[in-house]
Amino acid sequence: MIVLDANILLYAYDSNADKHVKARAWIERVFSDSSPVGLPWQTVTAFLRVVTNPTLPGQRFTPEEAAQIVNHWIDQPNVRLLGPGEDHWNLLRHMLVGGQARGPLVTDAALAALTIEYGGVLHSTDRDFARFPGLRWTNPL
Repeated sequence: MIVLDANILLYAYDSNADKHVKARAWIERVFSDSSPVGLPWQTVTAFLRVVTNPTLPGQRFTPEEAAQIVNHWIDQPNVRLLGPGEDHWNLLRHMLVGGQARGPLVTDAALAALTIEYGGVLHSTDRDFARFPGLRWTNPL
């Protein structure tokens, strides 16, 4: 399963981003393919938090436009929303301790734990994910 981090989605939907063209093409391929795609709730909310914030640079959307984008993703037959399961705390604790996650890296640890929980491969441009033991991740860009 391909598990998505918010940064790739943000690049794909911000036409001003340096990585926009490559990210957009990759995301369109992934969403139109038959391979399973996992969308963690923290990825969805991070995307919404950034793209609806008019004080941040880059292309921004109204809440209605952003919700339509997320609806489009969820409507794809290969997309599944991912939430924590029964073993999440044990995995998260392991990521926190093993990855020495502090402050903002706690969110990354939670995403790493969720990816492991679902047996996926995290797709992100953030190299901080290399710190988490047992996490399979790649930078598709």
